[in-house]
Amino acid sequence: MKKIIMVAAIAAGLAACAETRVGIIGCDTSHAIAFTKLMNADKDPDCAGFRVTAAHKWGSPDIFSSTNRYPKYIAELEGMGVKMMPTIADLLKNVDVVLLETCDGRPHYAQALEVFKSGKRVFIDKPVAASLSDAIRIAEAAKRYDAKWFCSSALRYVKNAQDARNGKFGKIRGADCWTPNQFEPTQSEFYWYAIHGAEPLFTIMGTGCVEVRCTGNETEDVAVGTWADGRLGVMRAMSYKKKGAAHGGMIFPYGKPVDMGTYEGYKPLLVEILKFFKTGVVPVSPDETLEIYAFLEAATQSKQKGGAPVKIADVMAAARK
Repeated sequence: MKKIIMVAAIAAGLAACAETRVGIIGCDTSHAIAFTKLMNADKDPDCAGFRVTAAHKWGSPDIFSSTNRYPKYIAELEGMGVKMMPTIADLLKNVDVVLLETCDGRPHYAQALEVFKSGKRVFIDKPVAASLSDAIRIAEAAKRYDAKWFCSSALRYVKNAQDARNGKFGKIRGADCWTPNQFEPTQSEFYWYAIHGAEPLFTIMGTGCVEVRCTGNETEDVAVGTWADGRLGVMRAMSYKKKGAAHGGMIFPYGKPVDMGTYEGYKPLLVEILKFFKTGVVPVSPDETLEIYAFLEAATQSKQKGGAPVKIADVMAAARK
């Protein structure tokens, strides 16, 4: 009897020490390298208990900024002990949770669907999809399979943006967030990179945007969202060609304005992802994610209409068709 108890105790101890196996889909982004480095190479104590063990290459087959990265990034991943898998199905057999890192939003729906069907928790990196229609399809598929997922930019986890979200500065009357922007013709105009301005804007302001106006020129676009309670939130997307283009923002509480701060690396985002993997508690709701991408789509349509207002509800209704 004592021997049985001892064996059981040893087994329980081994189980407690076992690392959660993390799989990566898409080896065409620096995010895949940064996340793996924190878990596998640096063994950051805040990432303890997780290890990237397997990855699936694809990815985008036709976006040069993706395809030219594969040889370098795959070699780096393999150097950190990651085994390459020929298919997503093979990957899912060998991991417990998934980082969907494909830069190209076009294959995200099909890739996420495979993960949803497996029952494994998944983080979908930005952009959630290449179009609002596909973003909605992802959210609806997750509901069908009772799947746990979320999407976020690392800029959501800038400290002062989080402090504003959590009420440290009191009620927020507005915010102005800016980001470099880079146009990728295969994606909705602001999805590829301007998401880094929209994500902290919604982190600070919360949901409830009802209308967007956007105007721009060759070097920058400015989208002004009107919230249901009359508050205004601004996203400024500056071309990479513009000198001084950077991430940042200002928070406007009822008092002295607060500098949002700027990019703080990938670790704050990864820590939240790993919390989600452990608990299943989604830190960013699908509804908020869809509203953010509807804001970006409305900004695109408003710009095309010379700055005319575009309602979020109309954009969502059209995308759902």
